[in-house]
Amino acid sequence: MPSQASSRSERRVIISADDFGMSEEVNEGIERAYREGVLTTASLMVAGPAAADALRRAQKLPGLRVGLHLVVIEGDSLLSLPTITDEAGWFGRNQLKLGVEYFFSPPARRALKREIEAQFRAFARSGLPLDHANAHKHMHLHPTVGRLLIETGTRHGLKAVRTPLEPARPVGAEKTLGDQALAQWTRVLRAQLRRAGMKTNDHCFGLRWSGHMTPERLHRLLPQLPAGLSEIYFHPASGQNDQMAELMPDYQPRAELDSLICEQTRTLMATQRLRSVGWDAA
Repeated sequence: MPSQASSRSERRVIISADDFGMSEEVNEGIERAYREGVLTTASLMVAGPAAADALRRAQKLPGLRVGLHLVVIEGDSLLSLPTITDEAGWFGRNQLKLGVEYFFSPPARRALKREIEAQFRAFARSGLPLDHANAHKHMHLHPTVGRLLIETGTRHGLKAVRTPLEPARPVGAEKTLGDQALAQWTRVLRAQLRRAGMKTNDHCFGLRWSGHMTPERLHRLLPQLPAGLSEIYFHPASGQNDQMAELMPDYQPRAELDSLICEQTRTLMATQRLRSVGWDAA
């Protein structure tokens, strides 16, 4: 086992995929990216339209590490609580409105707590080991959502949570006011995780290029990864169904799948001596 000092200085990378269970096209992309490519980790929407299909696939892929992709915005709920969802049990897309309700409304917070507990319980019933957790649209950056995810996750054996903080330089971007605001929220999340004794990544890539982590971009990024533990997350799929086309019309899920399965990616990771790890080795 490498020493703590060597782990901090070497470049380690978690290759992950979000939205497992959103659709059969996503599930197929994730399975292919694991079987044929470099993907090692996936985050499951337990109330997603294709969650049952995702579980069947995951049970045939024992080496694929699976965690909970908590949904409290723009997705299906398990409990359909009217305080925080519509009549169909759908969380809205208005991030500001939901964020205000989750923070200031006691009834909304109580409903949110119940829903988060239900999603962790549903994952536990799957029989899959809980590898990690994060939230759809990174809503765990919201201090209330983050706190409840961590508190609930602790009771379910949660050990690791993504911190979505992306360095600007490797992706060729300048720091913006939005980056500064994001840094403040990630400091809050890191403090919550530190108090809970949970693991998290040093760096995260996929925010600016969300849905657009093409082979060209990935191959430009890999040699520039900083020292420490980086997570690169993807949204691979074999295609788009109607819901995906409505919610993420400009995403390039097939190109992201190509990034994960092309031989050049595997070769580049080897020549760059990038150590692919899971959260258990973080």
